[in-house]
Amino acid sequence: MSPGTPYSIKCNLTFGDIYAQVLAWMAVIFVSLAAGLGLMGSSRPVFALVGVGLILVLSLPFLLFAFVTTLLNHIQLEPNQSV
Repeated sequence: MSPGTPYSIKCNLTFGDIYAQVLAWMAVIFVSLAAGLGLMGSSRPVFALVGVGLILVLSLPFLLFAFVTTLLNHIQLEPNQSV
């Protein structure tokens, strides 16, 4: 059995590739905190905490999906020419 072609793995991900995602996540955090502070003055402040938690928990899977797919799109397999 002959050995296969050796590959090298390179990742060319830069901060500029995920910059918009980081800004969007920060916007989600600030909007949820602003909504929570707005609801704190209501008669039931528990709704404010539940609302902030719900927004953060529901948006986290979308953020992770965006980060992981961006990372996977920037991973390259290149055959080694040294062998």
